[in-house]
Amino acid sequence: VHKGIDIFAPTGRPVVSATAGIVVFRGELKLGGQVVAVLGPKWRIHYYAHLSSFADKPWLVASGTPIGAVGSSGNAVGKSPHLHYTVLSLIPLPWLATRQTQGWRRMFYLDPGALFTEPA
Repeated sequence: VHKGIDIFAPTGRPVVSATAGIVVFRGELKLGGQVVAVLGPKWRIHYYAHLSSFADKPWLVASGTPIGAVGSSGNAVGKSPHLHYTVLSLIPLPWLATRQTQGWRRMFYLDPGALFTEPA
């Protein structure tokens, strides 16, 4: 199950943080390749994957702060460059769980597309 959205863009296009927060991880992961994880409001982790590079920024970011650039790292090697963006809640949201296989994971994964369209 794909837990997030893919935003296709040319390699090197700047990626900015969708939220203010603390960069809790900046490094390499097997599937995500070069990734950045930002802890934002409401105990949500904003996860940015398949980056081609990291921005040289402090650990505290504001919404709109550059954090990296679009790429094809990790399991996206050889595929069209894109940003994989996921939002995870550290606090379980049990009403989102389903009876499907691994439906319990839905308690933690939020639809990032909806977050862009919800009123502030």
